[in-house]
Amino acid sequence: MFDIDGTLTQTYQADEECFVRSLAEVCGFDDVDTDWSRYKHATDFGVFREIHETRTGRLPSPSETSRFRHHFVDLLARVSSEAALVAVPGAPLLLSRLAESREHGVALATGAWRDSARLKMASAGLCYDDYPAASSDDAFDRVSIIQLSVQRAAERYGRPGSTVYVGDGGVGCSCVSQRWHSVHWHWHGQSRDTIVRRGSCLRLRRFQ
Repeated sequence: MFDIDGTLTQTYQADEECFVRSLAEVCGFDDVDTDWSRYKHATDFGVFREIHETRTGRLPSPSETSRFRHHFVDLLARVSSEAALVAVPGAPLLLSRLAESREHGVALATGAWRDSARLKMASAGLCYDDYPAASSDDAFDRVSIIQLSVQRAAERYGRPGSTVYVGDGGVGCSCVSQRWHSVHWHWHGQSRDTIVRRGSCLRLRRFQ
């Protein structure tokens, strides 16, 4: 089971810039803290909910969330039309080999909204819809997203003997507490000791 941003696609910077710009242009929220590890739920929906509640004293309405989400995805589409987004080296080959394997099934569990994830993967030459997946459209917390992805993977492949979550950090302790194995990709400059303290089982710098 794979996360997407920073794990399968090198889209962390583009995603962050479009998200912050959308907060300013749609909601008028400036000076946003972009250390996503400080938020209770580091997902698109979770971060948007928390920032909106902090700034306005209330949770966003469905229409406010929809308006923000569409603006954000439109900005990402513009960015990707100007310069294609790229996959993490080795990710396309790894996904291809796992998909061909009779012993493994691939699933996605992303904190991004579905349309955002689909767009970023397509721009990087990958296909979101090839795999059972769960996203921030399904839940605002990571653990629920992972649980839903496990459920959808089981419906396609049958119940797995074990599940390994591959992400770029931050959710390892949650995965372990839910009795899943976890592999951590490099996490935007955090030290190995920080990653280990957060509960990861294995840390990789590259797929190849």
